[in-house]
Amino acid sequence: MSRLLSGLLLLVLLPVYQASAQDFASEKVVKDYMAAWNAHDAAAAAAFMSDNVIYYDATVGEPVSGRADAQAQIIQAFMTAAPDLVWEMRGPAISSPGHVAFEWVFSGTNTGPWADGTPGTNKTFQVFGVSYINLLDGKIAYQGDYYDALGFYRQLGLME
Repeated sequence: MSRLLSGLLLLVLLPVYQASAQDFASEKVVKDYMAAWNAHDAAAAAAFMSDNVIYYDATVGEPVSGRADAQAQIIQAFMTAAPDLVWEMRGPAISSPGHVAFEWVFSGTNTGPWADGTPGTNKTFQVFGVSYINLLDGKIAYQGDYYDALGFYRQLGLME
């Protein structure tokens, strides 16, 4: 009887264990991706993305498609504008296989120009936001970032 109960328990718990292992793998990809941002290595950060990644910044409204464009238009643009940037996860991530959502704080000093040619303001910033990341085959297939752009621009002195 105890073998039967052990077998049934294994059948019930095995999917839970597998989901947890997949959750951990997804979170590890995201944490390694963030570490590449914090190492200020745009190519290494972009390497975590699929070739046809969709990167959506809610404050811009128009998604960027493809790894090369995401690297140039988002990752490298932020690294150029704030060479001392730090991106940190706040609290635990919420995850399921292939999906990770988390709150973050992004901070730095705007010493460099922005991609649109706006010169650096030499002001520090600290922005809080949330990201939702979808992974496919261990690569980031979609990233959606949601944060207070108005507060960000005010910190930089770009808006009243």
